[in-house]
Amino acid sequence: MARSLLDGIRVVDLTHVMAGPTCTQLLADLGAEVVKVERLPDGDDSRRSVPPTFRGPDGVEESAAFCIMNRGKRGLALDLKTEGGKRVLGRLLDRADVLVENYRAGTLERLGFGWPQVRERWPKLVYCSITGFGRTGPYANKGGFDLVAQAMSGIMSITGTSRGEPPVKCGPPLTDIGAGMLAAVGILAALVERATTGRGRLVETSLFEAGILFTYWQSAIALATGTAPGPLGSAHPLSAPYEAFPTADGRWIVVGGANQANWRRLCAILEAPQLADDPRFATNAQRMANLGELRAILSDLFRRRPAADWLARLDEAGVPAGPVNDITEMLADPQTRARKMVVEVEHATLGRIPTLGCPIKVEGAETGPRKGPPRLGEDTVAILEACGFAPAEIEALFAEGAVASPERPGPR
Repeated sequence: MARSLLDGIRVVDLTHVMAGPTCTQLLADLGAEVVKVERLPDGDDSRRSVPPTFRGPDGVEESAAFCIMNRGKRGLALDLKTEGGKRVLGRLLDRADVLVENYRAGTLERLGFGWPQVRERWPKLVYCSITGFGRTGPYANKGGFDLVAQAMSGIMSITGTSRGEPPVKCGPPLTDIGAGMLAAVGILAALVERATTGRGRLVETSLFEAGILFTYWQSAIALATGTAPGPLGSAHPLSAPYEAFPTADGRWIVVGGANQANWRRLCAILEAPQLADDPRFATNAQRMANLGELRAILSDLFRRRPAADWLARLDEAGVPAGPVNDITEMLADPQTRARKMVVEVEHATLGRIPTLGCPIKVEGAETGPRKGPPRLGEDTVAILEACGFAPAEIEALFAEGAVASPERPGPR
């Protein structure tokens, strides 16, 4: 079996819901041992994001949202408000390389596990903090929510069909997922540096900053002109034609005919060669200046044939194009399957369940999920034993309510 890239790296995951779990799941996919520490009594909030659920053969149900964000991790249920819970976390950090957290500002400091405290006790630890707006600045104490971050980073002002319409959020939780990916990059960079210096670093990013990062094109326009761009539907803010068009059978396709060579090829495919040198559309700048007219003309032309016909012609000519898939079509797409972006993992009570695969492939190395998502506290006892707790100490932790497991869920 190929070696995983992060074999031997231990990650303590104090995150919940989306941004943090995205980060730690990527690290788990790359081979790190991730211990997901869930709060008692109810665990990660995404466990209650139902429906939908996966249903096991014995009728047990688990949140699909939790499962898809937490496969590949070991599960520990812990109450950090107890002395025993703090002692367990300390033992975990004794063995850890990375701690990832997305608590509100000041929470872990009050519990004794903020960056200043951790740096003194565990100087080799890489400490990653994911927040709503960053640890500095006037919004440092604001909570982090994707909806708010999309609004304040400008994303909602450029999403939708036209100015004057109600603001539209991008469908996926863009800033959550983006912040998680940025955090993983920062952690990996800090681990590389630590291999030379022997010391850890504070790594931080935020949903707000992740949102800003997604506005490259629109920020370029605003910085160069002083004017804020607005929504363009599926169109590109700098190139045309580069958007979705309706076809004869009611399906939509996207076409990227923006550069001059592809523009001329597209005109030939559409059997409208006169458009190629039309003074309104002869160059990209002219096409952008007359985008409304261009869209109307091309839409009428694309309505003459069904989607599959157009896509075959566009592919043969080398013009970038594709169907607008819904999510079930995407999941069933042969390229999705060929790239192992839908895989199955084993869950303790559900059996084998489907999940998304790892988008990072590395030659000669194993990437992707190696186990299913944990039940709340599924690995509590095994983790405590690995941390050196004796049977009597483990029993005392359960009696205190500091830890829990599926067999001993503790008081409600």
